[in-house]
Amino acid sequence: MTNTLHRQGAVDGLSEDYVIFVTMARDINRDGSAPKIHEFLRICQKYSPVNIGSSKMGTVLQDDVDFQGLVTGLKDCSTSAAVFTDLDTLKKVLAELIESDLGISINVSGLLEGVQECCHSNGIERHSVEHSLGFWGSRDRLPERDVLEINTLCGHGMVSFSLIRKMMEQVKMRRLTPREAAEIMGRCCECAVFNTTRAEHLLEKVLET
Repeated sequence: MTNTLHRQGAVDGLSEDYVIFVTMARDINRDGSAPKIHEFLRICQKYSPVNIGSSKMGTVLQDDVDFQGLVTGLKDCSTSAAVFTDLDTLKKVLAELIESDLGISINVSGLLEGVQECCHSNGIERHSVEHSLGFWGSRDRLPERDVLEINTLCGHGMVSFSLIRKMMEQVKMRRLTPREAAEIMGRCCECAVFNTTRAEHLLEKVLET
């Protein structure tokens, strides 16, 4: 299960939002996995992801994190991820990962059709598919749809509703650009799956209202 399944939005927005990450299993491939995780991150970094990192060490969006230090500091079983905005790049990343044959699970989160196209172009079939069943319970307590679209870009919900609303207001008042506001919010996400490009595009809509 991955918390990246809960991302909200229309198809056109989700079509620029693909997360690739690694997971390990106890007593199978967890021990000695650190070098494989390092190589996974190095391969992803070659293709200029909009975000990359690990929940153990932070992300490159944070001021006190540099990529090389992040990689070398990761130990066994450090779930790590990278975010890409187009399928063509993701296909290249997956092709190199297949060739590297790291021996750890590679997961891709995104629109099912896009992920399937990515796999088929590299001559492989998906092992399994996971769906989010959506939100259950008191849904009237959820924030506005545009706030939720940005909040769910962080799998752990670390970008608060209040901060998102504040960033929207700052953009609307021309005190911050959509890009600047997206990067501020992205620093709050520790799991390395926040897509700053998509957040920027969502914030650009604020200027149209």
